[in-house]
Amino acid sequence: MNKKNGHPGMRCIRIFDTTLRDGEQSPGASMGIQDKLAIAQLLAKMKIDTIEAGFPISSPVQFDAVKLISQKVKGPVITGLSRAVKKDIDSCYNSVKYSARPGIHTFLATSDIHLKYKLKIDRKRCLELAVEAVKYAKSKLDYVQFSAEDASRTDPAFLAEVVRAVIRAGAAVVNLPDTVGYSVPSEYKGMIEYILTNVPEASSAVISVHCHNDLGLATANSLAAVEAGAGQVECAVNGIGERAGNASLEEVVMGLYTRARYFNAFSPVKTTELYSLSKLVTSVTGIHVQPNKAIVGENAFAHEAGIHQDGVIKDPRTYEIMDPKTIGIPSNTLVLGRHSGKHGFQKRLEDLGIRVSEKDFDRIFNGFLELADKKKQVYDEDVFALLSEMKSPGKSNNAYELSYFHIMSGTSIVPNATVKLSRAGKVFLESSWGDGPVDAVFKTIEKIAGYNVKLVDYKIKSLGAGKDAQGEVSLIVEHAKQRYAGHGSSTDIIEASAKAFLSAINKIVLIKQ
Repeated sequence: MNKKNGHPGMRCIRIFDTTLRDGEQSPGASMGIQDKLAIAQLLAKMKIDTIEAGFPISSPVQFDAVKLISQKVKGPVITGLSRAVKKDIDSCYNSVKYSARPGIHTFLATSDIHLKYKLKIDRKRCLELAVEAVKYAKSKLDYVQFSAEDASRTDPAFLAEVVRAVIRAGAAVVNLPDTVGYSVPSEYKGMIEYILTNVPEASSAVISVHCHNDLGLATANSLAAVEAGAGQVECAVNGIGERAGNASLEEVVMGLYTRARYFNAFSPVKTTELYSLSKLVTSVTGIHVQPNKAIVGENAFAHEAGIHQDGVIKDPRTYEIMDPKTIGIPSNTLVLGRHSGKHGFQKRLEDLGIRVSEKDFDRIFNGFLELADKKKQVYDEDVFALLSEMKSPGKSNNAYELSYFHIMSGTSIVPNATVKLSRAGKVFLESSWGDGPVDAVFKTIEKIAGYNVKLVDYKIKSLGAGKDAQGEVSLIVEHAKQRYAGHGSSTDIIEASAKAFLSAINKIVLIKQ
């Protein structure tokens, strides 16, 4: 009975992370050595069982990265990838040998299409090479993993023969990947069951799976394999990897966490670091996840529909199968938009500390609906603006107005802006340096208003065609944990930026009053 981590009777599923190897093979996802180390250290903190740190033979940089991680990262097995040839295995061994738990991961294709067209060998030679590679790796390290590349398109009887042979040769882990993302869950599950049933030796090794997402089934296939009896899942953070990517680490881990009773299995991974890990990999690779990405997407715990908001307010379990705190997100988000209902809007007012009468609420809510039809999302400052308009329609006398600005900028000088603003009959004139002309204008406006803000988003688009078209600037700033949107337009993009920034500042001024 497995009582580890309070899961009596459940199988413990090992998580093998290949973000630093297969994940890095995503176009444009190359990582620096220190970046790899930072990711590996967080993976270790999360109790990942195995980290595939790279492909050592592929380049000196890859070798150095794997070596550094094996020297610095404690806890997980540190392994590198190697083809089934001695020089690859030697390189892998020399890079991982510094780890307290070193491993060699060697692979060879087994499907007929790979044997015929890529390797140009027959099944007999494939079997010989696989055994030779495992035996040679085993002579260097005790922990050896063998992968039968393209296992899901390999003849089942031959695949069973390969698995049997490499385990006898010393492989502690045998990986049966869906290399090209071709399988569907029932089929992949059947393959794992076939191997476990027809290869008695499999009981003395860990059967691992590595699924690609070409048909969008990588996570589903991986969990189906766990259901069939696989003991290890290979995956990558944010699902990055070759082509459409790998099974997503956060999806696999939370699938096991959320449905542990169904699978009668669990993962010991520390889930509360998943969100931080996702953000770290995004910042290192520059590959952003789509908003509707499972688990770590911006909208994963956001609710806009009125019915959903009402349910979540009453009990989050009505529309959330996971607590956002479980993955390291402080709370869910009720997004205000055209689909929001009264309960969601009222909850936002309460969160902002606003109390209104029932009569005023109906008026404000109707104004909110009109605004929501014009905007994709209504921010908190929009709500305050609605309240202000209800109380005193028209332009606030306490808002800053742009009188003029002057810019000095060029390739040989530090950009400087002089800005003149007026407010309630008073005139304010200041100047500041900046990283560019727009930044200089923003800093000058901040100096006059007395508010330091963080620029969260900044977008420019053309209103019409031609050189004389107006430019529209939309931006979002953050102050005291609240966000404020600003908009401005002009044929001069710096002026449009100044107007947009000033409109956001004026909203802060209004709210402070």
